[in-house]
Amino acid sequence: MTGTTRSSEGLDARRRKLLFRSWHRGMREMDLILGSFADAEIGALTDDEIDQYEHLLDIPDTEFLPMVTGERPIPRNIDCAVLQKILASRRAMTF
Repeated sequence: MTGTTRSSEGLDARRRKLLFRSWHRGMREMDLILGSFADAEIGALTDDEIDQYEHLLDIPDTEFLPMVTGERPIPRNIDCAVLQKILASRRAMTF
């Protein structure tokens, strides 16, 4: 079980792939953070935001998690609108 609450039905192939990648990161914490974000937002992201999200998903979990949790500063080259949406959605999460 992935944890996803969203069906990939109605999504184009690129968004379906990103939804899958969001829930299959390798580190459960990142699965929950990025998977929950993708469940909520993947259908509404613009093409530019999809490009940004793909770039963010290429960052290894061991580097990305400390940035998302605030343990490490976010480098300027990855600070983007989608990252800010991920951070906002994480703050709104309750586990």
